[in-house]
Amino acid sequence: MKKVLVCLLVCVMALTLFTACSAGSSSDVIKIGINYELSGGSATYGQSSVEGIEMAIDEINQAGGINGKKIVTVKYDNESKESEAATLANKLVSQDKVVAILGPATTGCFTSQIPVANKNKVPIITGSATGDNLTLAADGSVHEYVFRICFNDSFQGRVMANFAVNNLSAKKAVIIMDSSSDYSKGLANNFKDTFTAAGGTIVAEEAYVEGDTDFNAIITKIKGLDFDIIYLPGYYNEAGLIIKQARTQGIDKPILGGDGFDSPVLLELAGAEALNNVYFTNHYSEIDEDPTVLKFISDFEARYGKKPNAFNALGYDLAKFVADAISRAENLSGEAIKNALADTENFAGVTGTLSVDEKHNPVKSIFVIELKDGVQHSSVKVNP
Repeated sequence: MKKVLVCLLVCVMALTLFTACSAGSSSDVIKIGINYELSGGSATYGQSSVEGIEMAIDEINQAGGINGKKIVTVKYDNESKESEAATLANKLVSQDKVVAILGPATTGCFTSQIPVANKNKVPIITGSATGDNLTLAADGSVHEYVFRICFNDSFQGRVMANFAVNNLSAKKAVIIMDSSSDYSKGLANNFKDTFTAAGGTIVAEEAYVEGDTDFNAIITKIKGLDFDIIYLPGYYNEAGLIIKQARTQGIDKPILGGDGFDSPVLLELAGAEALNNVYFTNHYSEIDEDPTVLKFISDFEARYGKKPNAFNALGYDLAKFVADAISRAENLSGEAIKNALADTENFAGVTGTLSVDEKHNPVKSIFVIELKDGVQHSSVKVNP
């Protein structure tokens, strides 16, 4: 019996020591979740975002971390599936015990994890999900633990409509949208409202669905119409093919789109020759001469051997934005971090200076980019 008691005592002491050591170790780090589309239909957005996030976190850790604590990331691939994004969010908060989740990149995948954030009181923050009501509940109230650092679809659609009228002197437009995408429909509706309010006319509205590859019937249908511009608020997968097929059929009118154009795959699908007289709204311009942007580009090229796109820049800003809030939070609880995120003012990032408004959206500028032979040729910065 005595030996049994001694053995039990030794085990208890060992367990206590292990627990103390583990607690000491965990107190030296801050765990942040990364829930992104690293494969599947939106993989280029997720991969680019994570490249920026990891670059930023390495910089933060090399500079001493957050208040002396290193950031440790837990990264998962949601495969561009909304159900998988929600499952992984649950895993990140319940099993991995992260203090915040970065991503996903797209509105659908990001929205799927909102119930997880609200239930567990863990902030989730996206760099690129632009759906209008992303941060709002059905009753119009603000989701306490939901934030983003990108502009929304309403702003994007309005800016491009005004650009079409004021910069391109457009009076008649054709809209070609993805009817299976809330992103595409949101941009289309806001473009239409602003364009018609400014005196413009929508002469045709055509639709396709995600995964379509042959758009010649749509293009043949609009080819004989009288219009000044085409508004194509879609993702690069279909947009690249639509642009190529439109140019092949002889349509040389300006083609306008949203930030979904910003992917190297657009060039691969459309070809450089087709990507002239093409404009799109974006969070960032790689030809911006701002010193902060120039340094980011230089550092990114040194790390990855390629030029950064907007999703690289948004991922980078997202990580720095969240780290800034954590550094100001009273403690590492979800509530404290949420409050610090909401209080953010004049955060200076690569994609611009932003402050968080009462709906947890950023107040920041936007760019309209012009492509020539598939590369950025000029940009117009529009302030909020």
